[in-house]
Amino acid sequence: MDLDILPPAFALDVRDTSQVGEARRRSMALARACGLDDIACGTVGIVATELTNNLVRHASEGQLLAQWIAAPLGDAIEMLAIDRGPGMTDVGRCLRDGFTTAGTSGTGLGAVRRLSGEFDIYSQPGKGTVIVSRVFARTSPRDEGARAPRWSAVSRPAPGEESCGDIWRVACRAGEASFMVADGLGHGPSAAIAAQAAAHIFDRDPFLAPARFLEHAHRELSHTRGAAVAMAKLDIASGRVEFAGVGNIAASVRQGQVSKGLFSHNGTIGAQVRKIQAFEYTLPAGGLLIMHSDGIQTNWSLDDYPGAQGLHPAIVASLLVRDFKRGRDDLTVLVAKLAA
Repeated sequence: MDLDILPPAFALDVRDTSQVGEARRRSMALARACGLDDIACGTVGIVATELTNNLVRHASEGQLLAQWIAAPLGDAIEMLAIDRGPGMTDVGRCLRDGFTTAGTSGTGLGAVRRLSGEFDIYSQPGKGTVIVSRVFARTSPRDEGARAPRWSAVSRPAPGEESCGDIWRVACRAGEASFMVADGLGHGPSAAIAAQAAAHIFDRDPFLAPARFLEHAHRELSHTRGAAVAMAKLDIASGRVEFAGVGNIAASVRQGQVSKGLFSHNGTIGAQVRKIQAFEYTLPAGGLLIMHSDGIQTNWSLDDYPGAQGLHPAIVASLLVRDFKRGRDDLTVLVAKLAA
């Protein structure tokens, strides 16, 4: 499916019950536009309704995000419910049918889990909850399936902007995967044009060596305002990561308590570049690759979220967006997890 013709992903700030219907309608419209059949669209609508109801009942600063994902297990609508509510002291108990703290039937989150092709949840008492649900199109899984790394990404425009100056791309095939994040200089439509140009180059050949990709991007973005760009290419069997970046795309690999930053050279792709150079790293089995634009602060630590790095990558991406967004710029977080 051509990403360029898809309607944008949407984010809905949830404050009251009037937005439950809006969440359902917008999610189902996105699912239809992405080619999901009536059954899958109906499932998307139910999941969106339950997640939004949960935000209304329990959350402060709640938000529902929805987007189309070309995941290794198949095309899906991914929905993220992110909040700063009271959190849950016993997640397992809250997922059981019949448990409620809001006077309802207590089947909401349990129903979401049953209807989801992929589901995960993370909650901290007093800090809030993040939930990911993926509803898959009724098609066969891709060949790379379980062998491919699991991944997710969240990308949002700067406040007051409709165009996002950040962009991300992921491509997987047998034995390897490529990840790219670009941040157009500034924000708004001109920044989006620069980021989209980088994405088009990636789409043409997503398995180029990262340094070659940046060389191509530097030439072809010369007619734009330029962008910070980084690309990581993963050999799935060995965990070898080849990485090249120019500008302020932060990247790291992490396993357990050990985290290692990935080096990018200073400069702006399409404008001024001193050096393009690839470096090699190792992503251990079960480890995370995290890439993000400067719309996310750099002082985060996953040590503040015990157990989160063992969950779905969308959980990690959502936590970083919730707690470390700068609030005045476009933002993108991409998280990939190599199977243990």
